[in-house]
Amino acid sequence: MKIDKIVESMLPLIINYGLRVIGVLILLWLAFRVAGVFQHRVTNGLRARKFDETLSIFFGNMVRWLLVLLTVLACLSLFGVETTSFAAVIGAAGLAIGLAFQGTLSNFAAGVMLLVFRPFRVGDYILAAGKEGNVTEIGLFVTALDSLDNRRIYLSNTAVATGIIENYTCHPLRRVDIDVSIAGGADIDATRRVLEAAGKVVPGRDATRGSEVFLKGFGGGCLMWQVRVWAPAAIYWDVWQATVRAVGYELAKAGIQTPTPDLNVKLSGAVNLQQK
Repeated sequence: MKIDKIVESMLPLIINYGLRVIGVLILLWLAFRVAGVFQHRVTNGLRARKFDETLSIFFGNMVRWLLVLLTVLACLSLFGVETTSFAAVIGAAGLAIGLAFQGTLSNFAAGVMLLVFRPFRVGDYILAAGKEGNVTEIGLFVTALDSLDNRRIYLSNTAVATGIIENYTCHPLRRVDIDVSIAGGADIDATRRVLEAAGKVVPGRDATRGSEVFLKGFGGGCLMWQVRVWAPAAIYWDVWQATVRAVGYELAKAGIQTPTPDLNVKLSGAVNLQQK
């Protein structure tokens, strides 16, 4: 029968290329495993030498994908594809590839820009593309953040590089701004003295820049103040809480009321404002 003859004539071809495909799959699997091992060794080796964390991760990723690329080229040679002709093939297919991978190439270019200009580093706390967290990795295509509640967030490098980036840990000091509303009728000078006293007892505040009190204005039957305390970036939230606590207790001690009586702090005894 014709079908039997067709199958018989194609069987050597199927066996030949079938074995090659199996060999290629095994080779690719081994390549990814070996590339992963080399990636970890390069990254950990650079870290052990106190190399820059961002570049350590970058060079580790680069070694991994370079090994994978070399393996793919070797696999193509098994099917009779001349690797020396790749320059012409890439030139002919460049437009199609560029259109197909426009977003990916854009992320790659943005990743290079982030690594070169370094608006932030691994370990910084940033706000970018509407998300904030500690930077754990700056890759070729994505940037990884860990949020305060321990969620891993992946952002495309294009979204990060083309938007506004806020680096909260770029400077060693940050300023804590606490808004305070005081009921109308309170003495302005007395209120200022109380709020200044609260700022001075906040634990963790920077000794050089200290704190200040700012009168923002009037509105809704109250005086609007702001207590500003400078603190090391590493303990920003601790100082924030301590400032709120100190302001509440100092106002209560002085008998100064807020516009909402239910929000006034009640004193149950001696209070140590230096305690966190």
